[in-house]
Amino acid sequence: MKQRLIVVCAALHLAAPAWSADAVPCLIEPSQKLSIRSTVTAQIADIPVERGSVIRKGQSLVVLDAAVEKAALDSARYRAVMQGQVAAGEARLAHLREKLRRREELVKEKFVSSQDRDDTLAESRVAEADLLEARDNRELAKLEAQRLAAELGRRSIVSPVTGVVTERLQNPGEMAQAGESAGAILKIAQTDPARVELVLPVAMHGRVKVGDSITVKPEAPFGGDYQAKVRVVDPVIDSASGTFGVRAEFANPAGKVPLGVRCSAGF
Repeated sequence: MKQRLIVVCAALHLAAPAWSADAVPCLIEPSQKLSIRSTVTAQIADIPVERGSVIRKGQSLVVLDAAVEKAALDSARYRAVMQGQVAAGEARLAHLREKLRRREELVKEKFVSSQDRDDTLAESRVAEADLLEARDNRELAKLEAQRLAAELGRRSIVSPVTGVVTERLQNPGEMAQAGESAGAILKIAQTDPARVELVLPVAMHGRVKVGDSITVKPEAPFGGDYQAKVRVVDPVIDSASGTFGVRAEFANPAGKVPLGVRCSAGF
């Protein structure tokens, strides 16, 4: 039994692939792949990018129809600065306060009744309430303008990352649907930083740490050496293969290194 176990172990050892710390197979991938969807249901007015377009963070990707929202925003902004109701309320209140002052003097001289004075006082209080309502309406219009501005902002979809457009799935004139179940309008890939995926044997576990530097060499015909930093070391070992995953990143601001190519990494 012991002899048989030795033979099996020897066979497994011979079958194990050779591994060198100077040439670990790897794959260069985008940092992330994103599906661009709309947060509102609306007609697509413009898509100023095509498949393969290089995009920058904050760049406009999709413009949705926003004619109604723009009109509503203009109306709210105008109501937020209107002075008519407030000015009329202030003038009426000032008049009633002066009228009340005169009524107070006339009551003392017994030229008018106390009821007349009380009626003027009631009118002035109503005028104060009307003025307060006019000011509240103007503040509400300001808040409504802010809400509509935010809503209008949702009609323009900008890129959250720097990268490239990998697919364009809809065109101007079509309806963009809202929700995660809706189809994507565009698919983009973040090219900076570039991500490097490696699979290492269990013997290397504990020897590779987050923050370590590795040298990445893309396969021919691209070539070149790139210094990458280890960002993730999987804490769980794949028992079936006796390996664990490592992820590294290196700067790729100009998109010089094409993504999706194989590479070798040296420690």
